[in-house]
Parts: sequence; C-alpha cells; structure tokens
Amino acid sequence: MSAVPDTRGGRAHESAPRVLRAVSVVSLMTAVSRVLGLVREIAMAYFFGTSALKSAFDLAFVIPNLFRRLFGEGALSSAFVPVFSESLVKEGRDSALRFAVRVISLLVAVLAAVTVLGILLTWPLAGLLPSDSRWLIPLPMLRIMLPYALLICVAALLSGMLNALGRFAIASLTPFLLNLIWIVTLCVACPLLRGLPDTQIIVLSWAILAAGLAQVLFQLPALAREGFRFRLGFRALLSDPKLRRVLTLMAPAALGIGIIQINVCLDKFLAFWADPAAPAALEYAERIVYLPLGMFGTAFMTVLLPTFSRQAATGDTAMMRETLERAIRNLAVIMAPCSAALLVLALPVISLIYNIKGGRFDETSAVLSARALAAYAPGLLVFSLQKALTPVFYGLQDLKTPVRVSLIGLVLNVTLNVSSVVVLPHGWKHVGIAASTVLSSLVNGVMLAVLLRRRGAFLRMAGVAGAVLRAVLCAALMAVAALAVYAVCRHVLAQEGGGLTKGAEIVAMAVTVAAGMAVYGGAMAAVSRNELREMVGDVRRRRTRKGA
Repeated sequence: MSAVPDTRGGRAHESAPRVLRAVSVVSLMTAVSRVLGLVREIAMAYFFGTSALKSAFDLAFVIPNLFRRLFGEGALSSAFVPVFSESLVKEGRDSALRFAVRVISLLVAVLAAVTVLGILLTWPLAGLLPSDSRWLIPLPMLRIMLPYALLICVAALLSGMLNALGRFAIASLTPFLLNLIWIVTLCVACPLLRGLPDTQIIVLSWAILAAGLAQVLFQLPALAREGFRFRLGFRALLSDPKLRRVLTLMAPAALGIGIIQINVCLDKFLAFWADPAAPAALEYAERIVYLPLGMFGTAFMTVLLPTFSRQAATGDTAMMRETLERAIRNLAVIMAPCSAALLVLALPVISLIYNIKGGRFDETSAVLSARALAAYAPGLLVFSLQKALTPVFYGLQDLKTPVRVSLIGLVLNVTLNVSSVVVLPHGWKHVGIAASTVLSSLVNGVMLAVLLRRRGAFLRMAGVAGAVLRAVLCAALMAVAALAVYAVCRHVLAQEGGGLTKGAEIVAMAVTVAAGMAVYGGAMAAVSRNELREMVGDVRRRRTRKGA
C-alpha cells in the first residue's frame, strides 16, 4: 500500500477492499497487543486480584490516559490527521513533515507544563485527606505515572503520522511495548518482592513510565525513513496556518472528548467510592471486551480516519459512502457473535482466564468481574459501530457534530451512573456503571447514524440496518446454542462435587466456541449470504494481490 495516494486526475484511488486490506494489517498487529494486554491483566489478577491496591493503580493510571485520549488519540489526533493527510496530498511530504514538527513541539510544551503542575498538586491534596483514607493509596503511583501522559501523547501523534503515510503496521505494534514491559516487570519484580505489594506496585508504576519512552523511540526509525527528523522547534509556531487550523478544528472536539474523559474518570472514582474492588473488576472485564474491539473496531477506525480524510479532500462522497457501509456490515458480522457469546458465557470466560490456582483472584473476584463483563458485552457491537461512524465526520473536518452528540450521551451516562451507585445493592453498583456506558454509546451511535442519513449521500439506513439486524438475530441463535452446549460439556466433564479442572474448562470452552461458530455460520449463510460473500470476496482479492 503506497504511503500517499495517487492523485492524478484530482482523485485519490481509494477502494473499500483496499481499506479492508489495511484493516487486516492493523487487526493483526493490534491483536498481538490486545492479547498481550489480556496476558498482563491475567498477571495482575494473579498477583493483586480485586484488591484495593489494584483498584488504586487503575485509578492512578486513568489520569495519564485522560491526556492520551484528549491530546494523543483524541481531539488533537482527530484534527491533526485530516490536515496532515491533506497536506500530503496537496503540498507534498516535506511540507507535511515540517507541519508535524510544529504540532509535536506545541504538544510537548503544553503537556510538560501540565505534568509538572499535576505532580506538584498531589502533595497539598494528600494533606487534605485523612491519614486512613483509601484515596491516599493512588497518589504515589500518580506522581510517577503522570509524565507518561506526555510520552504517550507524543507516541500517539507519531502513530497518526505513520497511519497517514500508510505505515499501519509500525503504529499498530507500538502498544505492544507497553504490554511487554508491563508483563516482564510483573513476572520479575513481584516474585522478587513477594510479600511487599506496595513496593511491587511502585516498581510497576516506574515500568509504565519507561514503556512510554519506549513507544516514542520505537516509531522514530520508520518515520526517519519517510524523511521525518524528531526535533523540537518553538519559533513561529502559531504563524503556521495549518497549525492554527488544527487548533481551530480541535477546540470543539477537545471540549467534547475532555468532558467525556472526565466522565470516564468519574466512573472510576464512583466505582472506587462504592466498592474498593469495583475498579479492578471493571478493568478485568474491559480487557476482555477490548480484545475483539481492538482487533476489529479500533482497527477499522484507525484505517477509516485517513481514508475518509483523503476521500473528502478529493470530494469523492460516493466512495466515502461505499467505504462506510461496507465497514458497518463487516463489523456487524464480526462483532454481533462476540457480544452474544460474552453475554451468556461471562462467568465461564472470566473464570477460565483469570482464576488461576495460587493467585489472589478468587471466586468473589470472578463473580464481580463476570457481572461487569455481561454488562459490557452488548457494547462490543455498539462501540465498534460508533467507531466506524465517527471518522466520517472527522474526515469531513466536522468535529462539532460528534461533540454535540457526545454531550447528550454524557448527560445520560452521568445520570445513570449516579443512579446506579445510589440505588443498586453492594456488588452490583459497578454493573450499573458498565451498563450506563453501553447505553449512552448506543444513543451516540444512533444519533450519528441519523445525522449522516440526513446528509443524504453518506448512509443508506435501510440496507445497513437490515444487515445489522440479521447479524444480531443470528448471534442470538448462536448464543442459545452455545449456552446449551456449554451446559452439556460441564455436566459431562464435571469432577465429583461439580467443579471443573482448568483443562476441562478449556475443553468445554473450545467445544462451545466451535459449536457456536458453526451455528452462527450456518445461520448467516441462510439469511445474510450477501454479507458473507462480500467479506470472503474482499479477503480473496487481498490474498490474490499479495501473491501477485
């Protein structure tokens, strides 16, 4: 795949199958990172379970992630990638790379100041809290991990450049480093520091900071081969019209994403206030959901943003519509069975993955995490479809519409979150928080789809809705079959007393997954043959061109 699209004749020769080929690359690389992310949470579950210390770590880590979402993968990246892609098409590589240097320089200046201020504020904050407050636990970790915000935001911006240049593999592999360093630290430090959990978690916090630096350094060689030189330049920053344009574009998105990410933090804070084990349980469930979501939903969004940007720059609205509709159909076929399976098999999945003999993840931890997973499961389909719709607006450099929609969802989410914490009984409050996230995302997605439909050329609602509905119905049939097969397997393989060995759990789950896939595939072949034929045809074309 060429780094910059051919623009002869004033048109970018993009195609939906080409997008699917790029998605395949991103999905494969992201899968490696997501699997490692799951492995790291398995290690965290083994050493920390759903302890208050684990929840405090998750609480501290969400703060630098807020900045990553806002300045890295969020508002700045969403505003930067379309302008950078347009500069590549219209002005050439050298001009686009000089523009990128200015954006990175401004980002470093702003986040360095914010990081220093944030670290300094943790000490007076600690002085305001009682000496036995659970809220003191995250502060030492937060002081160490706050600089990670600066590093990961720079790394995310570098990834955006690589994606726009067509270098999807390197950008997708970058998160691999965080997970690898995280896992190695857990496996080495925790056994050496056995019996010292406070010290273990501090060592892990320092490892997170090192991983941020590694993610920046990892991407520089690939960018250097594209002509990029990493240097900071603060002269005449705001005189660059493209930089001013990025700031103008990101302003409304920064408002929306910033409020949404603050809401994410509030979710964690509310969960920690309701139950010290709740943030950890939510994190374990989220990690399982993020595995297929990252492999496919995030992969589609990663590829679609620069694709829509280039198509919009050349005025190719017909190709934008074809690309979007194909992406939605493909995502529905992939994600609907994942959602259904995790919904009905939440507890077996959680127990199989996290409940390891000798670890701190016990039956109580499994039940809490399974409840959260069941609540998050429908969100797999919802989150992924939303990720396909949002890049259309970003590609059109319309960041205001997603912000307005997000604010409506935010009000709903906050209302439901607070109601859940107040009304639901102990052990279920975090379930309400997870379900609120899914419901608010559903509202966002429906509103985005309706607004695109009103634009006329960008979405044919009937055909897309029909494809999604068929996938959901087939997935529901698969879920019933999978639940029945698992019950039979459990009865056949159960030991005396009704329990299963870890090996028996694996066999039962493997048989259940195979049966579920067979039922889903047969149902889809009967009622959604066109969608299956479309996906198979795209994959075959990709393989044929690879072999050519």
